[in-house]
Amino acid sequence: MNEPLKIFSGTANPQLAEEICAHIGGGLGEVEISTFTNEDIFVQVRENVRERDVFVVQPIQTPTSIVELLLLLDSLRSASASRITAVIPYYSYARSDKKDMPRISIAARLLADVIVTAGANRILTMTLHSPQVHGFFSVPCDHLAATPTLCDYFASSLDLSNFVALAADAGSAKRAGAYAQRLDIPLAFVDKRRVSDLTVEVRNVVGEVKGKNVIIFDDEIAAAGSLAETVKAIRRFDVGEIYAAATHGVFSGPAPERIREMDVKEVVVTNTVHVPPDKRDDKITVLSVAPLFAEAIKRIHTGESVSALFS
Repeated sequence: MNEPLKIFSGTANPQLAEEICAHIGGGLGEVEISTFTNEDIFVQVRENVRERDVFVVQPIQTPTSIVELLLLLDSLRSASASRITAVIPYYSYARSDKKDMPRISIAARLLADVIVTAGANRILTMTLHSPQVHGFFSVPCDHLAATPTLCDYFASSLDLSNFVALAADAGSAKRAGAYAQRLDIPLAFVDKRRVSDLTVEVRNVVGEVKGKNVIIFDDEIAAAGSLAETVKAIRRFDVGEIYAAATHGVFSGPAPERIREMDVKEVVVTNTVHVPPDKRDDKITVLSVAPLFAEAIKRIHTGESVSALFS
């Protein structure tokens, strides 16, 4: 690509988009986004993007953020951008990746189809809840991980000699294993069952945690019910200090109150989702993944390897 790349942002997380621009050099592309009284959303790209390589930064976390992303993609396609990459730091519908109940939609696949139909030629995302969602996109998809960011933080701030990495459930053991390997600490996992949308039941812990400090790793913290039950459960095993880490700090519903009340030393997340001040607590640490996204965007633009970021 001979022309400089352009980065645009919706309203879901402009702070992250601005940080990405700061690492790359240059500012955000000019776009007008407004809402009519009937809640229809209006999007207009306010600068020339003809034959340009453009990137749209917008996590999917609300119905509004989905509509904004689709309208931005369609506007850029109509404006004759040469290539459009949808940068989706948080893809919330990734949990809906299979038909495990009758008469439901596989929403992760549906949204992938709609995003491509709207104009995305490429996808850049981070820590999908289910790895198979990567394959739902019919265009190239680069799947980043926050592992380097989170591990570097813990390695620099803690003495890890008596720590164990704990997967929030058996399905997360492979992901937590990557953290354990990078930090060079043992791995354990929790055997749990989901009772309702907000409640889970922890049955056992597989692995040696007694007398150990624990870091609970998960892909996201939403209502924090699973995290709260996990913390309570492992306390029965006479563990030391408890930390929690996740890529996406959604903190929906009762999450902020639950985190304030739970027996954890620190909860570490990244800024894939904007965490407003009213949801933050002294226990919560938010790390920036802007450098990772900035480097990935530069490599996509110049045709270099993205996977080399993790070698």
